[in-house]
Amino acid sequence: MCSKPKILLLLLLFISFNLSCQNIPQQDIFDKFESKTYNIDGYNYNVEVLGEGGPIFFLPGGPGNSHDYMQGNFGQYYKTNTVVFFDWLGRGKSDDAKDPSEYSVEQDVDIIEKLRILLGFNKISLVGHSYGTVPAQAYAIKYPDNVDKMVLINGFHSGAMWQANCDSYNHYAKTHFPKKWKQVDSLRTLGYLSSEEPLKTLYGNFPTKYIYYHDTNLVQNSPKYKHRSWANDVYVSIIGKDGDFDVSGSMIYQDYRKYLKNVKAKTLVIAGRYDGVSTPEFAVQYKLFMPQAQFEMFEQSGHNPYLEEPEKFYTLFEGFMSIN
Repeated sequence: MCSKPKILLLLLLFISFNLSCQNIPQQDIFDKFESKTYNIDGYNYNVEVLGEGGPIFFLPGGPGNSHDYMQGNFGQYYKTNTVVFFDWLGRGKSDDAKDPSEYSVEQDVDIIEKLRILLGFNKISLVGHSYGTVPAQAYAIKYPDNVDKMVLINGFHSGAMWQANCDSYNHYAKTHFPKKWKQVDSLRTLGYLSSEEPLKTLYGNFPTKYIYYHDTNLVQNSPKYKHRSWANDVYVSIIGKDGDFDVSGSMIYQDYRKYLKNVKAKTLVIAGRYDGVSTPEFAVQYKLFMPQAQFEMFEQSGHNPYLEEPEKFYTLFEGFMSIN
């Protein structure tokens, strides 16, 4: 028989566990949202809005990803805020551009502002992951009075940082998988670019440990319905035809380093110790370029700390966003 103190302790632990896990995402979160179409500049954009309270725009990575993985990990905040998920041009359920040259960082920034106006919001908060941090920073710099809070998860402060991380990843791949890298070298000697087969598939098959996931057993929370989760033509247009080796497109022209210190929005910068996409070497530079921001390193995470250290991540996120 348990004593009263033990029963009380167990009860407190149970309550604490449930409170700390109440915002952990659920598989059925996608069923709670409804797609709506907004016509902007002649193109139809998929937008999904739910909840009440301060509006938060969630910006996915890639560039090429649809909104769904961000919705799968942050959709539950409709309980406390107005959450906004959408597909940029050429991604997810939104229309494709008539010309690939229309895919750019600048165009993605422009859509954030047009959606803010269409949805009738005064100030918005931005949560960007990976590439999503790029238009988030550009927007906060261009429209300083429109952003309340900003969370940058495993992101990039410049095209130069993107290039440096490509170089870092390629060095890792070459030194850890020399046999496979020899095949890569052979194809590049023949003139193949990273967006061309068979180099595209060969390059994409390098193991992801210490690159995307520190724990490779983890998977994103994805919807069961069929959807276009990745648009490679968008990635190629924004990052470049040989972007895994030589970054070009509109990405290479982004450089926010000297402007970040002037960003008005309260900002949280998150990095992963084992992230091979946005490596710690460059992520910690945010402490220099954006000293007013809160910086947090996740010691057991790769590129997706909300999956790898969820309790720590969501506790930090909710505290920063003042979510009760």
